[in-house]
Amino acid sequence: MSGGLSLPTGSGAVTAAVLAAALLHALWNGLAHRTGDKLAGFTLISLTITGCAAVMVYFVPAPDPAAWPFIALSTVLQAAYQGLLLRAYQLGDFGQMYPIARGSAPLLVAVASWALLGERSTGAALLGVAVISCGLVGLAFADGLPARSQLPALAAALGTGVAIASYTIVDGSGVRHAGSVGGYIAWLFLCQGPVLPLLAWARYRRGLVERLRPQWRSGLVGGVLSLVAYGLVVWAQAHGSLATVAALRETSIVIAALIGTLVFRERLGHVRTAASAVVLAGIAVMELAHP
Repeated sequence: MSGGLSLPTGSGAVTAAVLAAALLHALWNGLAHRTGDKLAGFTLISLTITGCAAVMVYFVPAPDPAAWPFIALSTVLQAAYQGLLLRAYQLGDFGQMYPIARGSAPLLVAVASWALLGERSTGAALLGVAVISCGLVGLAFADGLPARSQLPALAAALGTGVAIASYTIVDGSGVRHAGSVGGYIAWLFLCQGPVLPLLAWARYRRGLVERLRPQWRSGLVGGVLSLVAYGLVVWAQAHGSLATVAALRETSIVIAALIGTLVFRERLGHVRTAASAVVLAGIAVMELAHP
């Protein structure tokens, strides 16, 4: 099932695609968090995604009818994800919110893909998922247990993780019904892209344009990075284990920790360094499980 994306389909290619997506995902999230007006930043990212997707649909086959319910459900889940992530970034620090949002997803995906889809993984692969997840938890709570005032931000971040796990399962199933990986990706982004801009327009009307102008460069770059990153993930889901793809994707947290240190001047420290090493060890275990 190539659907216009003729990448090689071996396990090494899947791993490379997901790790590239992890890098791009961390970069666009860093751009979004750095934006002073985060609503404007997320709106511009969504508008860029919509424009790119509108071009893509002319060059790839349309997905099979069986894929449309998955696209519709994923659009709703992606909208919830964007809203929760925006709220988490408004309330909390990048170095804490990003790891919690991303780190809560892999085990949820592993359990759901086993319980709902009947997908089986080897013991070594499951061990790799568990090791990576432990490392991600260490990154999230490297500074100790959260204070009471942080609970709303943590709730938004955890809700983001649930949304990530949910749309990962939906898209991992939907792309396998699509007959066209490229078509599924293009129409998914074309359907989901306008949601946040329409909500922002309904709230701010003409005032939204003034809010967007100062952020257009970061929004354009962030939108392209976001589209390419998730496009690579959906392609990988069509050719690899959902649990493996979800776990490898969360290595973006290691990159985000470096961004937090180098760009936002957040302290990395020994605990975060050790947790990053645990994540990399988990990747090695998963690679040994899928030679």
